[in-house]
Amino acid sequence: MAKKNREPGQLAQLWQVFQVTRKHNPLVTLWTLLCILGPIALAVVGSLIFSAGNIINWIIWVVLGVLVGILLGLIVMGRIAESTAYRQMQGKQGASGAVLSGALRRGWITSDQPIAVNPKTLDAVFRAIGRAGVVLVIEGPTARTQRLSDDERRKCVRLLPNVPVTVLNVGPDASSVPLTQLSKRIKKLPKVLTKAEVSVVSRRMSSLGNDMPIPKGIDPNRIRSMGRPR
Repeated sequence: MAKKNREPGQLAQLWQVFQVTRKHNPLVTLWTLLCILGPIALAVVGSLIFSAGNIINWIIWVVLGVLVGILLGLIVMGRIAESTAYRQMQGKQGASGAVLSGALRRGWITSDQPIAVNPKTLDAVFRAIGRAGVVLVIEGPTARTQRLSDDERRKCVRLLPNVPVTVLNVGPDASSVPLTQLSKRIKKLPKVLTKAEVSVVSRRMSSLGNDMPIPKGIDPNRIRSMGRPR
């Protein structure tokens, strides 16, 4: 029987991420080492000042420095890897969907597949549903995607008039949201829905075009007043 292909472990995955990031951003090595060695050096100095002659305390200081250094190094490497990946995706079709499905996880219902596409220009609309309501991410120049954006927003407002609809443009315009800031911008939106209401909104949005019945027990029209859609 052929052996099943095993997925790489966490350490192997981290090493792969580091190697890929280093190809596009060589400074990741320097910053990661500084973040690891910095806390260790501070711990050694601190132990010599505050625990001179006490071996046990000295060991504790160093161990804590190593742990903090490794944690800080992993965090910084992850941030650099994420930023580098976003820069590589900038301007590519489907990049917004990849960010939504990768960066928005807990509390958000997303997909890397667009909900609408202009077949001529390949401009696309991606959707995320969460406690902030419905977020439409328009991929393409603002002027060219205005009609596509208005059509999708109109559908959302007609289906759920009391749910906030936020439209964000990711494109070459100066007023557009940079791909690197997309997930942060969405996470900063005010939370106005409960988890149960998010589920209802998701089901209602999935029913576009087939009149799927509303689940019993929760009426989306009962959702408390959340202001007019933006």
